[in-house]
Amino acid sequence: MTAFFVIYSDIKPTAMEQRVDIVFIRGLRIDALIGIFDWERKIRQTLIFDLDMAANIRNAAESDDIKDTLDYKAISKRLSAYVGESQFQLVETLAERCATLVRDEFGVTWLRLSINKKGAVSIAEDVGVIIERGHRPSS
Repeated sequence: MTAFFVIYSDIKPTAMEQRVDIVFIRGLRIDALIGIFDWERKIRQTLIFDLDMAANIRNAAESDDIKDTLDYKAISKRLSAYVGESQFQLVETLAERCATLVRDEFGVTWLRLSINKKGAVSIAEDVGVIIERGHRPSS
């Protein structure tokens, strides 16, 4: 008995060179004026941000220079300043505006952004929104 093995692959040689690099920020805590209720308009609440952002880190890996990568400290500081001054009612609006800010100001082609409004619902541990914007990189 003779066995034949055929390997099928739709991976082109150029596709093997593609990279999917993600720069991430987890647990970024920012106090904001947010909410629809009168009491929420009088206090600042802590929101917790998680971000995944597409980035090609090849140049940074080769140069070992911060100018060649997506600077997560700069993004964190910019979001902190923006959110700290914002006064949106809905987390959805804030998420959309933050995603636009990161994409426009930092040249991010794709991001996944989570905003957790911990404690907003007393019988739930966490509530919030997760959005994805832009063209998601493929592996």
